[in-house]
Amino acid sequence: MSLPPCPQCRSEFTYADQMMMICPECGHEWNPEDKSDDDTPNILDANGALIVDGDKVYIAKDLKLKGSSSVIKIGTKATVRRVLDKADHQLDCKVDGAGEIMITAKFVKRVSD
Repeated sequence: MSLPPCPQCRSEFTYADQMMMICPECGHEWNPEDKSDDDTPNILDANGALIVDGDKVYIAKDLKLKGSSSVIKIGTKATVRRVLDKADHQLDCKVDGAGEIMITAKFVKRVSD
């Protein structure tokens, strides 16, 4: 019988305890039958709309780029490549005219479809 690896640390030394799976290396416990995606961060834009990977957003405030004299102007469009669960910059974006940068979610607004 093959048991799934730990979803947090990828350890292969997991074991079953009734309905739960337990990782002895990191101590993570999970139910393998629970298909909810709890690992996905819930990041909200300036209006409170949920942002997910692949969303189109626009900049809601002029942003200075660190280490540069460049400014990203309000209304500039961007595509969210990844949503991260970090405290300072949650969005890995490709910004039109500026390239790829990390942006704090409270400075963008999701483009409604």
